[in-house]
Amino acid sequence: MAGAQGCGEGKIAGLYDLERTLGKGHFAVVKLARHVFTGQRVAVKVIDKSKLAGEAAGQLLQEVRCMKLVQHPNVVRLYEVIDTHAKLYLILELGDGGDMFDHIMRHEGGLAEPRAKHYFAQIVHAISYCHKLHVVHRDLKPENVVFFQEQGVVKLTDFGFSNRFQPGKMLTTSCGSLAYSAPEILLGDEYDAPAVDIWSLGVILYMLVCGHPPFQEANDSETLTMIMDCRYTVPPHVSAQCAE
Repeated sequence: MAGAQGCGEGKIAGLYDLERTLGKGHFAVVKLARHVFTGQRVAVKVIDKSKLAGEAAGQLLQEVRCMKLVQHPNVVRLYEVIDTHAKLYLILELGDGGDMFDHIMRHEGGLAEPRAKHYFAQIVHAISYCHKLHVVHRDLKPENVVFFQEQGVVKLTDFGFSNRFQPGKMLTTSCGSLAYSAPEILLGDEYDAPAVDIWSLGVILYMLVCGHPPFQEANDSETLTMIMDCRYTVPPHVSAQCAE
């Protein structure tokens, strides 16, 4: 990590000009920024250190470690980490085409299967690579898949719930988003790390070809029941090959 002091309003370490906000989390804000000298546009995750409790600080450290480890064409790159007195800045590769959730929502009934297969294969390659490095993502969902139109690819982002795992050793931490979470996580059981990512991949594939989540009900309790029972229906327009 590079030690630095923030210089001027809306500028990080004299290197990046901060622009508009792209998203907000519990203790972080994601902003658009531009490199002062090269003009390169990046996404910057701005973390307020004063809001980081012990567990959140550990989680952030895991995110940085995992992102530094995972260097893959279908994973958003972490360019650098800038550490100042009050803030921590993660300088990230910037997608130019929005996220997959918004893309799916613009296609009622889902994407054409060849296109869905094209995008899905890239996500699978990214996760396969992560698992070979013993990194589990644990928050796979279309919102965390970003389009890079100029490069012609999609890339996985947001490793905020990621962790290292040892093959054959179970994990226990409950995390992720309800509609995409595997039953064993929701039950609070010990779970096999790669398996929970694979479950979430299945949910993403369903969304790509159907246009809506398989288990999204009116309230969380109903959604939970559907996930536990693995109850979902495949629309008739989905091919038999894909439905299997």
